[in-house]
Amino acid sequence: MSPPDSDRLAAIRSALMAWYAVHARALPWRMAPGSAARTDPYRVWLSEVMLQQTTVPHATPYFQAFTTRWPRVEALAAAEDEAVMGAWAGLGYYARARNLLACARAVARDHGGVFPDTEDGLRALPGLGAYTAAAVATIAFGRRAVVVDGNVERVMARLFTVETPLPKARPELRALADALTPEPQDFDPGDWAQALMDLGSRICRPRSPLCGECPLAGNCQARASGTPEVWPRKLAKVPKPRREGIAWVLVDKAGRVGLVKRPDKGLLGGMLGLPTSGWDAGEGSGPPVASDWWDVGTVRHVFTHFELELTVMRAEGEADLIWREVAEAEETLPTVFRKALVRALAD
Repeated sequence: MSPPDSDRLAAIRSALMAWYAVHARALPWRMAPGSAARTDPYRVWLSEVMLQQTTVPHATPYFQAFTTRWPRVEALAAAEDEAVMGAWAGLGYYARARNLLACARAVARDHGGVFPDTEDGLRALPGLGAYTAAAVATIAFGRRAVVVDGNVERVMARLFTVETPLPKARPELRALADALTPEPQDFDPGDWAQALMDLGSRICRPRSPLCGECPLAGNCQARASGTPEVWPRKLAKVPKPRREGIAWVLVDKAGRVGLVKRPDKGLLGGMLGLPTSGWDAGEGSGPPVASDWWDVGTVRHVFTHFELELTVMRAEGEADLIWREVAEAEETLPTVFRKALVRALAD
């Protein structure tokens, strides 16, 4: 890969930053473009963890709830696991919630509640990968860092018509993002990173990109081709495997629902859930208690690596379970279990 032309890179940087100065989104974790102040690293880190695999509209109320309940990293570090996992319910990818607690506790315990201010220092914290460490370093501390998420990969692939398909193209796309990232004396590093991510999420969309509104349209090779949607190139998707199982919804005389705490490691680890069987190696092999169970239908849920169909069984009775009011259970259960509970109670 030959290095991009320096004049073209300079033109792209200037055009993007001029666009961001006018069109930056007002988000609860973001400072306005050109602000002399920096966003609290706790808020940057929390927002970035939430936004992994989650859209801004979906993550925003969770961010606001978390920062109201736990306004500083020390408060989050002191929180009970179940409280945090319950507050996370609905955001998905629950390993992020476990990593969130581990990181908060490491910052509180090992760093006096102060986040490290370098990319390397941030990478040493539990659960912080290359992307999150770079994002916090540049947005919260003004460090030059190469921040590459899926949106940035798409922008790079289209600007320079990278023919290598994902995921093999990632080193090449990162190198292009590095070449394009300005020095701090030229543009604010945090503004640059957020401008590039905003462009990818709002304008350079996966389908139907808004090329007519793009500040980089004149410098985009994919737009010049007439078919920008074909980038980034991707390998053909492999169909997801399908699993089946049973969810057991036991309701007691008071109308409460019986739950279990899932093992700390593994899928939905550490979360409260319904007793289930047949779909996960860590699950039981039968109902939690002998009773007159009846089949109330099925629910389907798509995980990252497989699709799941659960047959929902309901009964009334008592067992050695964790009992919760239905409203509380619906608020705290992961989505797949909430679907099963709603299905059982609708019968």
